[in-house]
Amino acid sequence: MKPTRTILFLCTGNSCRSQMAEGFARVLGDGQVVVQSAGIEAHGKNPRAIAAMAEVDVDISEQESTTVTDAMLQAADVVVTVCGHADEHCPVLPPGVRRAHWPLPDPARATGTEDEIAATFRCVRDDIRERVRALLQEELG
Repeated sequence: MKPTRTILFLCTGNSCRSQMAEGFARVLGDGQVVVQSAGIEAHGKNPRAIAAMAEVDVDISEQESTTVTDAMLQAADVVVTVCGHADEHCPVLPPGVRRAHWPLPDPARATGTEDEIAATFRCVRDDIRERVRALLQEELG
């Protein structure tokens, strides 16, 4: 089946939230969507995000941390900002590109014990999974 929609997840550093959203959209989209993620800047991949996703059998370890480009924006049908900074600094989108904003907390800022930090990553991961499911339902019907 040919992909019908292109979704771009945009975050500040493309290290956690947008990476997790990309991973879920790839798996849950089942080949019906083209998925990318990018950041206003590229901060590299967060090992805790990779671990949290591996717990639910989604491998994001091969995804790249990239900076958003005009080509990505031009190709997108939907741009989802997953943090306030990206929402505030989102480039002007081409006509016809739908924009959504998910004000997700940054799990990379979590403090506490390793178990508490891991729990924060899991909570954000699970929230992202449900939001991606709803987005795909909207986009694909």
